[in-house]
Amino acid sequence: MESDNLPLNKKNSAILLIHCPDKKGLVAAISRFLSRNNGNILEIDQHVDKYKKVFFMRVEWDLDGFLIPDSDIGREFTEQIAKPFDMNRQLYFSREKPRMAVFVSRYGHCLHDILARYDSDEWHVEIPLIISNHPDMKEVAGRYGIDYYQFQVTGKNKKEVEAEQIKLLETYQIDVTVLARYMQILSDDFVSRYPGRIINIHHSFLPAFPGARPYHSAFERGVKVIGATSHYVTADLDEGPIIEQDVIHVNHRHDVEDLVRKGRDLEKVVLARAIWHHLQRHTLVYENRTIVF
Repeated sequence: MESDNLPLNKKNSAILLIHCPDKKGLVAAISRFLSRNNGNILEIDQHVDKYKKVFFMRVEWDLDGFLIPDSDIGREFTEQIAKPFDMNRQLYFSREKPRMAVFVSRYGHCLHDILARYDSDEWHVEIPLIISNHPDMKEVAGRYGIDYYQFQVTGKNKKEVEAEQIKLLETYQIDVTVLARYMQILSDDFVSRYPGRIINIHHSFLPAFPGARPYHSAFERGVKVIGATSHYVTADLDEGPIIEQDVIHVNHRHDVEDLVRKGRDLEKVVLARAIWHHLQRHTLVYENRTIVF
């Protein structure tokens, strides 16, 4: 539909992300709930995992003229639909502007791309905070008027540093955190606080060529494609639910520097797509998979 390409700030809508055991009548019940309350559906998409027998849906509807006040929609839907169908649901409103923090180290290509999209109002998001373990990107943050905090992370102070970072995320009321080539491993305690709310970009097509020099490993193997993967962060390193992936072709004429250059270009695009899906409420995490509507 045409509305699929509109940023959420161009609409006055509500979005429900749903999953529950699959059974007859689910779509009809949800549609009736919206229809009898004068809700005009803008987008609806559903999927059934036939192996696990789980139903997934994303539905967005126009709030203009909707009979239930916004503050009561969640409660009414839960009582009338979610409880009878043993349904998990997430409710969002297009008027709400998520607040995003960016973690970055010395590689600035993803951060520059994020800030360019932010500055051009491509995304319906607020970025009040950048956190780094190096000073390199401080000047960049200053150009956009974004607060910048630098932490020297060592094996001995990691727990204390993460406690300070968590405090910042709470103080700035951050909804989603993006690791834009942040070259530090977050602890299990940190990650467990924000399920489905930390997005990472990995410099390869997972699972493949792990480690600090993936392009060199790929070059030595004579690969014909290189890729990038964006995923939600979990306690299992680089094994979180995947949001977006892509590849580009290379050949024997490309050296390591070519692979690095092409790979960084791809990382920017793949991460940007993943952020877009998250901000548009297109993603629903179930177990270790991501349904992207």
